[in-house]
Amino acid sequence: MTTVIRLHETGGPEVLRVETTSVGDPGPGQVRLAQSACGVNYIDTYHRSGLYPIPGGLPNGLGLEGCGIIEAIGDGVTGLNVGDRVAYGTGPIGGYAAARVMPATGLVKVPDAITDVQAAGMMLRGLTVQYLIRRLFKVEPGMTVLFHAAAGGVGLIACQWLKALGATVIGTVSTEEKAELARAHGCDHPVLYTREDFVARVKEITGGKGVPVVYDGVGKTVFEKSLDCLAPRGLMCTFGNASGPVPDISPLTLSQKGSLFLTRPTLAHYTANRAELEEAAADLFSVVANGTVKIEVGQTFALTDARAAHEALESRATTGSTVLTV
Repeated sequence: MTTVIRLHETGGPEVLRVETTSVGDPGPGQVRLAQSACGVNYIDTYHRSGLYPIPGGLPNGLGLEGCGIIEAIGDGVTGLNVGDRVAYGTGPIGGYAAARVMPATGLVKVPDAITDVQAAGMMLRGLTVQYLIRRLFKVEPGMTVLFHAAAGGVGLIACQWLKALGATVIGTVSTEEKAELARAHGCDHPVLYTREDFVARVKEITGGKGVPVVYDGVGKTVFEKSLDCLAPRGLMCTFGNASGPVPDISPLTLSQKGSLFLTRPTLAHYTANRAELEEAAADLFSVVANGTVKIEVGQTFALTDARAAHEALESRATTGSTVLTV
């Protein structure tokens, strides 16, 4: 028997239940993973609330990210062995668990230089940053970019990586403390969007030109104004909804604001095959192992305290990554 977090209905953090269940043996293409740490991400709150339907329906587990040791391997699994330390950041859902059976295709071996807690706090976020700044829009030296929620788990990784690439980073934050945290991680211009007009600051910093790309994981409260931060033919990348879904937009608006591009990507589509996943993970592991990017796990909770972790995340009381430990 193993401890898992499950929900039988959507709603607030109170719907999360601590349960025990049998794990079973892995089938073809699967492994049984004994987990030591599980990542907590904003997408988990979307699944829990019902904003994003959970594949397979309810009741179900929660969580897309974790790290642990392979205990057993099913038929047809290659490249992995019992005893390997592995991590994943693209699901399938059910990561809030002490042990689980899951497909081997989403697992990558973790280098010795990276701890279990780091891995659990970096896979989804780090792979997200990798595809955002290296593949979806390849940031080059000398570019100035806007990254919302710069002191969050994704934002802190992005600020460091963007700075190492030679970019100038403008990042929105909600408090002075978060501004200092973002600045310490490579954000050149932290902007307190609760006090300042971030559009005006972007225009000031760029000499009125705007930025070629905006990375937005916040959603509703910043989306429309973010369009006004873009240079002509700039890319608006909305990849999350921390403040709620973005409003509907007419294609004509994109034309009127400078022939803008708009995309709503997901990590799953950028790690859809094994080669892409391994390449992205190797890139991420490299910048973490050599110290270019430091993974800030701002807070840890016991697996059985998943509810408290969600409450802290949604109240904006967290910085960096949040991890459940087993």
